[in-house]
Amino acid sequence: MTVTVQAVPFASDNYAWLLRDQATGTVAICDPGEAAPVIAALDAAGGRCDIILLTHHHDDHIGGVEEVRAKYGAKVIGAKADAHRLPKLDQAVVPGDTVRVGETEGRVIDSPGHTVGHIAFYFPDGDVLLCGDTLFSLGCGRLLEGTAEDMFHALELLKPLPPQTLVCCGHEYTESNARFALTVEPYNQALRDKAADVAAKRAAGQPTVPSLLGQEMETNPFLRVSSAARLAEIRKAKDNFRG
Repeated sequence: MTVTVQAVPFASDNYAWLLRDQATGTVAICDPGEAAPVIAALDAAGGRCDIILLTHHHDDHIGGVEEVRAKYGAKVIGAKADAHRLPKLDQAVVPGDTVRVGETEGRVIDSPGHTVGHIAFYFPDGDVLLCGDTLFSLGCGRLLEGTAEDMFHALELLKPLPPQTLVCCGHEYTESNARFALTVEPYNQALRDKAADVAAKRAAGQPTVPSLLGQEMETNPFLRVSSAARLAEIRKAKDNFRG
């Protein structure tokens, strides 16, 4: 494994993600929405940040960028399509581009739906997927700008990744997602087992992410749909869910 990943929790349910290239010590942070907890994590990890990766423009993902950039001199990488509403980019990328964290190469994946300019970063050598607010454990992002067709497209691009891929998402939403998922597939035993595990972890104050893509394929209703129309149906139901 050439890259390791560590969750950095902040606010009530957000996660930034700290990546370290083992060969060079190069450090990247993905979606630093709040500066203080991210800087504390970076300093605890050695006081280095070379790269800031951005999945989309929402403030809870970019709010700490300028302070982190100023402190460490980090290079900011984000979507060219969203450059007008992201912090100043040092590298503007499009889907299919390669990004480097030291000797570790990552691939930029088109990931619309939650926002129209959303991207994800996949690092195969570490089995790391930085998916922002597109894919959550047992859920997917709200369709704030894009359509169900956009989200279906985005999730279809993630499904072929290896089952051991770590799903490093932007929020701790798994427990509420599990309650909804059980209304969609109440007889899915893998989902029932996952929901019980999630409830136990949250009761103990433990995170539920990263999750494994292979497990998500067995339990996440938004990955298990076969059409954008069905995704739209269950996304609308989730939006109205109060369980």
